[in-house]
Amino acid sequence: MKLKTTFQVAPLLCVWFGVLISGCNPSSTDGLNAGNPEVQSDKIAVVVSTLNNPWFVVLAESARENAAKLGYEAVVFDSQNDPAKETAHFDNVIASGYAAVLFNPTDADGSVANVRRAKEAGVPVFCMDREINATDAAVSQILSDNYSGCVDIGQHFVREVGESGKYVELLGLVGDNNTRNRSDGFHSVVDRYPELKMVAQQSADFDRAKSLEVMETILQANPDIDAVFCGNDAMAMGAYQALLAAGKNESVKVFGFDGADDVVRMISEGKITATGMQFPKLMAQTAAEYADQYLKGVAELQQKIPVAVELVHQNNADKYLSQDNEDAK
Repeated sequence: MKLKTTFQVAPLLCVWFGVLISGCNPSSTDGLNAGNPEVQSDKIAVVVSTLNNPWFVVLAESARENAAKLGYEAVVFDSQNDPAKETAHFDNVIASGYAAVLFNPTDADGSVANVRRAKEAGVPVFCMDREINATDAAVSQILSDNYSGCVDIGQHFVREVGESGKYVELLGLVGDNNTRNRSDGFHSVVDRYPELKMVAQQSADFDRAKSLEVMETILQANPDIDAVFCGNDAMAMGAYQALLAAGKNESVKVFGFDGADDVVRMISEGKITATGMQFPKLMAQTAAEYADQYLKGVAELQQKIPVAVELVHQNNADKYLSQDNEDAK
């Protein structure tokens, strides 16, 4: 806990530095709850893509807790990675008179309509972690710098694996911008080395159980790989489980992304090689504070806020464990 300030400073500076360098996009408050006379100003909805992943549980609970600290009644809705369930949640939120939505989308394109519908009803939306492909729908989007974080992982990958070898990439949800940005950041580095051969690339939907299944199949066709890059930590744990069952856990290096507690611990134990530490608590806190400011009449909020990602590897994992990830999770 005593290191908490040290590790909160960097992402906080990034947030506010982002404000300074990017300037503020005027976000009109003309429609603030004006379209829905039933809006109750003390209720905030937290709509999250899935609670079947500890990382998103932390994001959702942090959003709820921060909204409650600001005096709101906050309720969490689990979309279970199903756009239809997400749409139903927005129907409920609008009809029930919620004042605002702290939102983790299921689909960068498909979720835009839900956000627009809420805006038209006078319910402002603040995206957390996952982006939607529109800059005029949500009031603000607080997002990890996934591309830069995976550039760092790509560089560490080359240091650990070398400039030649065979590897597998497990992708997240197709249609999610985080999936593309993480893959693009990673490949911006490793593709410079023609002797690093990607022998398989497949989606496992950010899901641990599916990652285990996918990795088992890939290993049957490619038993001689050197490394696996996974778009999140849940998939990294599934991949490691498959490698362990195949007796290849000590010869194949696994890379993840998120900074989940279990994976940081596995890195410190030498089981997983590296991950990118995101800061869901910071994103959730910022989203709740922005919603509060907006509901109190602040007219200018930055549309996109980048939050820095930190590389966690076997030489620095202990310091992340020592702070118990209080600020990182």
